[in-house]
Amino acid sequence: MSVPTVRLRLDLAYDGTGFHGWAAQPGLRTVEGVITDALSTIARQAVSLTVAGRTDAGVHAAHQVAHVDIPESLWEGAAGRKTHQGEDSDSQRGRGLARRLNGLLARDYNAHAKEYVRGASDVVIHSARVVDDSFDARFSALGRRYVYRIADEYAPRNPVRRFDVLWVPGVLDLEAMRAGARLLLGEHDFLSYCRPRDGATTIRTLRRFEVHRGADGIVNADVEADAFCHSMVRSLVGAALEVGHHRRDASWMGSLVNARTRQNAAPVVASCGLTLVGVDYPEEAQWAARARAARQRRV
Repeated sequence: MSVPTVRLRLDLAYDGTGFHGWAAQPGLRTVEGVITDALSTIARQAVSLTVAGRTDAGVHAAHQVAHVDIPESLWEGAAGRKTHQGEDSDSQRGRGLARRLNGLLARDYNAHAKEYVRGASDVVIHSARVVDDSFDARFSALGRRYVYRIADEYAPRNPVRRFDVLWVPGVLDLEAMRAGARLLLGEHDFLSYCRPRDGATTIRTLRRFEVHRGADGIVNADVEADAFCHSMVRSLVGAALEVGHHRRDASWMGSLVNARTRQNAAPVVASCGLTLVGVDYPEEAQWAARARAARQRRV
């Protein structure tokens, strides 16, 4: 007899520095691994997470989304302290479950940290809420948004930011980088800009690739697409840096995508500068249709 379940959407964030990427790997600390361990401890059974975007080792997330199916009885008993006037039962349960998860995640973090800091963690569950079974964190998504941060010699070198900003020599030519980035917008086969997985397409629609210098002097590369294949964002930025350092001209970025080859592929920059900043979804009525379309296109 099957146990009734509910589907939860988890919104979370993490500092990727201490993780060997998202995907669970035996003997290695990963984001998926620590979250599934915490969930399994609470559920007293194995659980499986589906995530919007599997990040590589060292890549951060300011806003990641995952879904998980848990026993309905666990959700019904997840209510925490009611602290908000007029709060409904599901909101109360979501806060209660998130608090329990964050307690276990903090315990795991402190077991690996150099210094114990009560309550501190490198991964935090911001919210947990029930969604319809048609929601798929990966395939229902309309798009993902990343930012890659770079400190050239124009920007101050702040050691506090060394784990989420890439330091590079010289002063970057941002106009040249923008010119190259514009050539990649739209739908292309990005084989030259990613590491393909067996049986998966490398055709993607790049909606945004903008390069600008922030008020703090840091160069931000804002990248948005329907989805990204393995190492694609870091390859896009790696190619733009070649242009920004005048080692290549802007047209090379367009020629490379048109070549559709792994020979002389775009260089992949370090993971530390990359942060997933958002995942976009359609209205609930469109979740199932979007998931079907994405599966047909990408798998």
